[in-house]
Amino acid sequence: MTGVTLRAATGHDAPAVTGVFLAARRAMTYLPHLHTDDETARFIFDLVLTARVEVALGDGAIVGFAAVRRSWLEHLNVHPRAQNAGIGTRLIEWAKETSPSGLDLWVFQRNTRARALYASHGWRDVTLTDGDNEEGQPDARMRWEPTTTR
Repeated sequence: MTGVTLRAATGHDAPAVTGVFLAARRAMTYLPHLHTDDETARFIFDLVLTARVEVALGDGAIVGFAAVRRSWLEHLNVHPRAQNAGIGTRLIEWAKETSPSGLDLWVFQRNTRARALYASHGWRDVTLTDGDNEEGQPDARMRWEPTTTR
C-alpha cells in the first residue's frame, strides 16, 4: 500500500467506514453476528455524526478509522487487507493527540494482536471482564495516560 493519509470523517464516508468495520468484525471469527448490515450502517452513520472520527486513506480508499468520544477510544478498525502497514499506529497517535490527557478503551481479550498493539503504545490493562457485553466475550478495559516529565 502506498502512503496513507488521515482526515476527519464526514457523513459521506459512513458507507466506507461501515465496510471497514464489517470486514474487521468478520475477521474476528469468535464474535457472534448480532446485527444486520443495515443496523450496523445506521450505527456507524450515527457514530460519524456524533463522535470525532478519523479515517485512514490508502490507495484512494478508506482502509481504517478511529472514533474518540470524550476520553474514550470507542472504535479503531483497520480492514484486514490493510493490517500490518502501520495504519493502526497512525490512528492511535491521532487518538492520543485528540485526547492528550488520557484515553480508555474496551478490547476483546481474544483480540491479542490489538491488545499487543495498544500495549506497545503505552496502554495498560485496568479491568478484565468475563464477557458482560452484548457479544458475550471476555474483554479488557485498557487505559493510556500521558507520561509526565519532571
